[in-house]
Amino acid sequence: MLTLILIGLVGGFVTAISPCVLPVLPVVFLSGGVSSTPGEPGPARRSRPYAVMAGLVVSFSLITLFGTLVLGALPLPKDIIRWVGLAVLLLLGAAMMFPAVQDLLERPFARVGQRQVGARSGFLLGLALGAVYVPCAGPVLAAITVAGATQRIGAETVALAVAFAVGTAIPLLFFALAGRRIAERVRAFRKRQRRVRFVAGLTFVVLAFGLTFNLTDVLQRSVPDYTARVNKAIAGADLGDVLGTGGNGELGRCASLASTELADCGPAPEVSGIQQWLNTPDGAPVTKMSLAGKVVLVDFWAYSCINCHRAIEHVNAWHEKYASQGLVVLGVHSPEYAFEHEPRNVRAGAERLGIKYPIALDNEFTTWDNFGNNAWPTEYLIDAQGRVRHVAVGEGNYADRESLIRQLLADARPGAQLPPATDVPDDTPTVRLTPEIGLGAGRTYALANGSLSEGTHRFTYPSQLVPGQFALDGTWDVGRESLTSGRNAGIKLNFFARDVHLNVGGSGTVTATVDGKTTTHTVSGAPNIYRLVTGNEPREGVVTVTLSPGLSAYSFTFG
Repeated sequence: MLTLILIGLVGGFVTAISPCVLPVLPVVFLSGGVSSTPGEPGPARRSRPYAVMAGLVVSFSLITLFGTLVLGALPLPKDIIRWVGLAVLLLLGAAMMFPAVQDLLERPFARVGQRQVGARSGFLLGLALGAVYVPCAGPVLAAITVAGATQRIGAETVALAVAFAVGTAIPLLFFALAGRRIAERVRAFRKRQRRVRFVAGLTFVVLAFGLTFNLTDVLQRSVPDYTARVNKAIAGADLGDVLGTGGNGELGRCASLASTELADCGPAPEVSGIQQWLNTPDGAPVTKMSLAGKVVLVDFWAYSCINCHRAIEHVNAWHEKYASQGLVVLGVHSPEYAFEHEPRNVRAGAERLGIKYPIALDNEFTTWDNFGNNAWPTEYLIDAQGRVRHVAVGEGNYADRESLIRQLLADARPGAQLPPATDVPDDTPTVRLTPEIGLGAGRTYALANGSLSEGTHRFTYPSQLVPGQFALDGTWDVGRESLTSGRNAGIKLNFFARDVHLNVGGSGTVTATVDGKTTTHTVSGAPNIYRLVTGNEPREGVVTVTLSPGLSAYSFTFG
């Protein structure tokens, strides 16, 4: 327990000084130094910084522990708590800017003294900050959230959550007290309280809009993550195992073994919670009985994942080569994007990839959780006795994986003659490429000309792009997961890769120009991956993409 509390305190402290918290600091700073009562001379009361931090600790702890449980029992959007927090920030900001608004908000507390009202307002601000600050997650917070979501809340979880919240509050309290100290010493704070209150309220409003429009992502992009090494060390503490939310420990350990080894990783978990089956007779489920005595390859994938595309070329070949020899391939489709929840989109994506083996639509991530999975693609090789013998995370080493499949098939059917091994080229990148770039307001980190907020906006290309960045031009309708092209819509991307792909859907055309050469692609139907740039070796380049109106672009991926 003491170790968990220490980890929670350190994890909270580190998260509170990470780039993720930068947008919150101005509000915390001003909350300690500006009076919450109109006309009150001088800085805020001495208790206000502590009231703000108390509210943050309470809301942070309760939301991480019980937020998922409460929302799961109510017919409410999953992000309602964050939106309520943002609304409270807006109201508090408006109240500080305009005394009439504050009078209206404080009317229910007319019989309560001003000192109590001031304390209430500080505590309420802390509650709002805790609600909007929850997405600033480190490994400790992730473990707490999973424990709450899976209803595994015990004394250890509560202690870890409270310690994390307190650890977070310590450096933030320092900023609040610093704000109060400056307010006591700087004459402008004492003589111009009305103006200072207006600026503070405006800061609250700007923070609310900034968080709504993913200001955190913009700052994280421009400021190096100086806490990454500490977070990585904390992540090695196996908090999931301690809290009982660590997934399948045996399978996790098998994932770290060499690619040429077979091991005994325990009995295969259930394939359950499936919404729908594809590529089976009349959509019938694949049963455990039908798999008895078979070698099974369970492949976790998503149809718009470019890494999965490259792996599926090999999985398809294994299915075609060894299905008659006793191999059963099950593709478990666990969606990354909202559009990947739609069965018709998955079916169309599977057809484009030439998948003929059964596909289980795991939209609720039940089977994902049964396996303790955490990446696309991941393959689990199960022997004829129903035990997992190998786990392969990511791309590459396909020849070794096929060798293991052949070993298990030979063990299951001694004396049977296996066909020759497949001969599919391994296109796994061997150098570090530009990482995947999401294009929605809630997914992007690499936009060079401004930040993305939901709604319709007009952009203009900047004078230059650094590697790994993209820029927009023309009119775009920005959504949470995608950008929809409007008039004169274009994207310019500075990449390092051999191939550049765009995940885009709708009806229209996409043109891509690189090195003076232009190619045109016809887009039709559900989102799909289109290759815009093709090369023999990875290189740095700039591609300019023009989209006809009405197309929705989700991400750039690279090969």
